[in-house]
Amino acid sequence: MKTATGCDAHATILFGAFDRHNFGDLLLAHVAGRLLARPGAHHAGLATRDLAACGGHSVIALPRLAGMLGSMPVDIVHVGGEILTCEAWEAAVMLQSGEEAGAIIARLDDRPVERTAWAASYLGLPDRAPYVLPQGLFRDVRRTDFYGIGGIDLDRRDPAMQAEVIAKLTSATRVGVRDSQTLALLDKAGVACRLEPDPAVMVAYLFGARIRRRARHGELARTLSAFPHGYLAFQCSADFGDDDTLARLAVQLARFTTAHGLGVVMFRAGAAPWHDDLACYRRLASRMRGVLVALFGSLDLWDICAVIAHSRLYAGSSLHGCIVAGAFALPHVGLLRPGQAREASKQVAFGAAWGTAGAPAAVAVDELAEGMEAALATDCAQRERLARDRVTALRASLRMDRHR
Repeated sequence: MKTATGCDAHATILFGAFDRHNFGDLLLAHVAGRLLARPGAHHAGLATRDLAACGGHSVIALPRLAGMLGSMPVDIVHVGGEILTCEAWEAAVMLQSGEEAGAIIARLDDRPVERTAWAASYLGLPDRAPYVLPQGLFRDVRRTDFYGIGGIDLDRRDPAMQAEVIAKLTSATRVGVRDSQTLALLDKAGVACRLEPDPAVMVAYLFGARIRRRARHGELARTLSAFPHGYLAFQCSADFGDDDTLARLAVQLARFTTAHGLGVVMFRAGAAPWHDDLACYRRLASRMRGVLVALFGSLDLWDICAVIAHSRLYAGSSLHGCIVAGAFALPHVGLLRPGQAREASKQVAFGAAWGTAGAPAAVAVDELAEGMEAALATDCAQRERLARDRVTALRASLRMDRHR
């Protein structure tokens, strides 16, 4: 099909998990839009949602978009994230409200056959890994591209899911992965792919001025004025919500912040089910007597980036929390979930591939104060160099596409 100007008419679809609130996924959609410069691109997920109110996009469910576009040729761009191991059940639950998710989990969590059927019915897709382009939806797919994706424990997933993911990737036009662990798994399976940083390493380069402006207004401006000596930006998922873990976290945070005269600003990096829980933060804050603590309420993507960018140090379980802090050349350290092995950590895998400026990529709860000390002691010039090197590596990978 030709347009009036004689150019091939086709649609570009940016596809990812930005149909729910997770600030890393919301950010990746913006970064991909700027890096790939595809005006008029459609933003697609597994559900139709409008997340503009929190800095995201208006997102169309992929099956619905396929019906809208009909026979038009399409380019599919997977914008990043740990999509290779996101199972249909997990994806469907994370698209519910908190109350709905709780009821569904209580009813189906120990019934694998029924929960698989429910997820397929809810999503309108039979795929086990639905954030990797479901096959057969579009009549004419010109390209299927993957940028900075992850899947560090794909080899520990159900064999049928592994086979589905490998088959989809084998037929892709371009596969870029963000860590050596995923690269090795895919290479062993015969998938042609390249190592490149997570696209979010570009956040300061592309959006630094916008993020810094957020500090002049609203909740962040009030927060900054309440912490004249600076603050630690802290985040953890709901996995840390048991009483024992919270008590140990409180000890570690109080030890570090008291030694350095800092306050603590706790924020949510994601409000979707299985992400961060505001009640968990309140319980943690109640255990930190004598420490100035603020609960940052905004879920706006740019506010979250700004609360990290204006901190003295970031510590948390979010990989993109570490990536954003690193992009602004700030000290940061990841936090392993209770019982989580280092080889199962996205933060450790990313740090092994792209450097950590001398601090550990992620530490256990009882090592947090020590890990934050190591991060704070890293050399600023080295952190700045690492931020530049990551940007340079991603730009070099993108240039390879243009020269092919």
